[in-house]
Amino acid sequence: MKIILDENAMSRSLKRISFEILEKNKTLHNIVLVGIKTRGFYLAEKIADFLKKIEGIDVEYIALDVSAFRDDHKKKNLIEQVVDIDNKIVVLVDDVLFTGRTVRAALDALTYYGRAKAIQFAVLVDRGHRELPIRADFVGKNIPTSLHENVKVLVTPFDNKNEVILL
Repeated sequence: MKIILDENAMSRSLKRISFEILEKNKTLHNIVLVGIKTRGFYLAEKIADFLKKIEGIDVEYIALDVSAFRDDHKKKNLIEQVVDIDNKIVVLVDDVLFTGRTVRAALDALTYYGRAKAIQFAVLVDRGHRELPIRADFVGKNIPTSLHENVKVLVTPFDNKNEVILL
């Protein structure tokens, strides 16, 4: 086990992503952060907190369960959530970008719920090994890995600490 980002480095990465979101979009008035359950939602909440500190504006953030839209799971869950994204700039947030399949499922889910003005993607860790042509607009840290390694993002609501580890 190797610690890739400790709590301070993780916080700095999320703060930098927050500034990059603001710089790219110039305003926060039509933005909604959509965190992919489970850890992506926590990260979206942290980004919303940083954006509030930077601009003094509350940015809406919601959770998105993509399990019903996965192409690599046999079990399809019923879709129960309501997501209002019509004509909004959606910033999709996740913890780790690996093959791209979770992001593809999230894009399918978002188009099911409505038509966003634009969809951008923020990820705390990009570890490579894409199976689909997907890239993040905002990246906290690029971590080259082998296929045999795992990247785990630990967050306080679930793991009692904030850090990223390589297993």
